Amino acid sequence: MKSFYLSTPYQPPTPPYPLPIKAPWALLGGISPEQFMRQYWHKKPLLVRGAIPAFQLAQAAGEPLDSPISAADLVMLASQPDSECRLIQSKPWKMASGPFSRKSIPAISKANWTLLLQGADTLHPAAKTVLSWFRFIPDVRLDDLMISLAGPGGGVGPHVDSYDVFLIQMSGRRHWKISTQEDLSLKPNLPLKILAQFDPSEEWVLEPGDMLYLPPHVAHEGVSLDAGCQTWSVGFRAATYRELLQEGLWRLAESLDALPALEQHYQDPRQVASDQPDTLPPELIKQLGAHLNSLKLDSIHGMLPGIASYLSEPKPHAFFSGPDQMLSANAFARYLKEHPLRLHPQTRLMRLGNTIYCNGENQTEGESLAVKLCWNVLSERHTLPPLGDKNGAYVADIANGNNSLYEAYCAGWVLMVGKNEGSL
Repeated sequence: MKSFYLSTPYQPPTPPYPLPIKAPWALLGGISPEQFMRQYWHKKPLLVRGAIPAFQLAQAAGEPLDSPISAADLVMLASQPDSECRLIQSKPWKMASGPFSRKSIPAISKANWTLLLQGADTLHPAAKTVLSWFRFIPDVRLDDLMISLAGPGGGVGPHVDSYDVFLIQMSGRRHWKISTQEDLSLKPNLPLKILAQFDPSEEWVLEPGDMLYLPPHVAHEGVSLDAGCQTWSVGFRAATYRELLQEGLWRLAESLDALPALEQHYQDPRQVASDQPDTLPPELIKQLGAHLNSLKLDSIHGMLPGIASYLSEPKPHAFFSGPDQMLSANAFARYLKEHPLRLHPQTRLMRLGNTIYCNGENQTEGESLAVKLCWNVLSERHTLPPLGDKNGAYVADIANGNNSLYEAYCAGWVLMVGKNEGSL
């Protein structure tokens, strides 16, 4: 058997823009994204053999493909100071949080261990590209791409997730079992949430290029069958209604500072003499109620800006730094004329109508048409192609420096790309 060290790394292709959501996709087993969302999303599992056809084609040609990221590179990434990773050992179960020194991670030939590297899409361009395949699902639901590297027998035990996940086999084989059981009680006194009882109803062995989609609350267990087994997990978040409404209300309360009518002091010229001075005055209640009605706090539309702002916030561990050699606004605008711009891997965007939120801040309010155009394209594509000669007026507008796009560049939220990728 040919060693995977001698295999060619798979190069994930960048998806087309716009995504052909009505056409059949090999990734989804020959159905379109529209059909997948209607028939499977949040409803039932889907096993796709040959979801990435390149693996089977290369194998048939005698030139097997390996993961886009080698095991050695994953170990290196897990040793970086800002990495978010866990090392799990079974028999008995143990878990440690990284970063890890390279020596602390077992050799891939050793059994019963798993390295989980969270947020791999922010650490390696290949993972970011694979994540972009799934943008037929709203960005608000997308969490990150996690990579599991394991030795033979490695896994995290039978468990249940509260989110949707696509499990893509990128190297080696993994044995999956699933169950729709209702008993989700956990084994006590373990560092992992492992089901006390697991009664699988279906099982498969996934090979490189295969994919398994699981909706929330489907019990499952995956066990590595080979050294250096890699499973790439595309996970989707789902905030609680409490969390979303609390954040929306909190930001709405902050926005009250901009309302002059609320700066006025309470006045009570109609207050009568009271024999219950310790009671909240009916007049105060009446006036507060009138102001509250004028704010229309019972309408979700008043809270949506705050909710969109919250959902665009980067993860807590995200770190941004400005460019080492910062361009002037004029030089930055000239760069945009000839070269593309892309989002920092940790940057999050969210659109609400014509407003674009980036990393928790409104980027389009009060901005020029040129800046709004750029943010809209960045939101749609996560890349801003060169503006070109036809947009010379926009380039001149951006060159003044007093705009949110240049400020985002200075903050490191958007990054320069070294080569031309076509004109806008």
